[in-house]
Amino acid sequence: MYKNRLQEIDDLKGKIDSFRPLRSEILRQIKDYYKIGLTYTSNALEGNTLDLAETKVVIEDGLTINGKPLKDHLETIGHAEAYNRLFELAKQNFIVEDDVKCLHKLFYSRINAENAGQYRKKPVIVTGADVDFPLPSELPKKMQDFIAGLPAIRENSHSVEYAAMVHALFVNIHPFIDGNGRIARLLMNLALLQSGYNITVIPPVVRADYIRALQASNHKDFEPFINFISEMVYEAQKEYLRIIERLQ
Repeated sequence: MYKNRLQEIDDLKGKIDSFRPLRSEILRQIKDYYKIGLTYTSNALEGNTLDLAETKVVIEDGLTINGKPLKDHLETIGHAEAYNRLFELAKQNFIVEDDVKCLHKLFYSRINAENAGQYRKKPVIVTGADVDFPLPSELPKKMQDFIAGLPAIRENSHSVEYAAMVHALFVNIHPFIDGNGRIARLLMNLALLQSGYNITVIPPVVRADYIRALQASNHKDFEPFINFISEMVYEAQKEYLRIIERLQ
């Protein structure tokens, strides 16, 4: 269903790069725009009930939405803070274990301070799941191996393939008690930013396809997920190009 779009992505990146460097005011507007979009979509994929407009109100105005769960608000505020940190982390050319823990702590500290930034202490039990997640005692080694393996993947892959692999490999470790999907998408975007790409969102409307592609990666079949992410990046680049053309 999803095609490999790496060539089209490279073509679009060339067009986007021709506009760089962008003025600081344009960069600020784009950063704020994607803060809302990425926070809304990433939370919605996990069942958060705030819609796009409500997400914007919570982030920009600090208001609460009547009738919506407190946790949905806390997830929104935390995700926005973690998103802001991406741009600091993107100044470096690598991902380290402390970056992963930092993003989770920012996202999760208002929800559960004790477990924010800490690896889970209990096994993951998912009814009907066809993957065995690592036991708590295995997590430190699994995460160290994950981080240690990233440079080689990056060196031998297209930047978009690398970002997809960061996401898939992290999710298959599932190191935190909650928020693993959101941290995976933040890490994917960190990898993209570090390689000169723009923020990419996964719309809730394609959630079923996203889950299917991720499930294939559980069995080391990464091609469906790489193709899926390449389509998401392709669509994100088309939108990004329209935005910067309009703002020039």
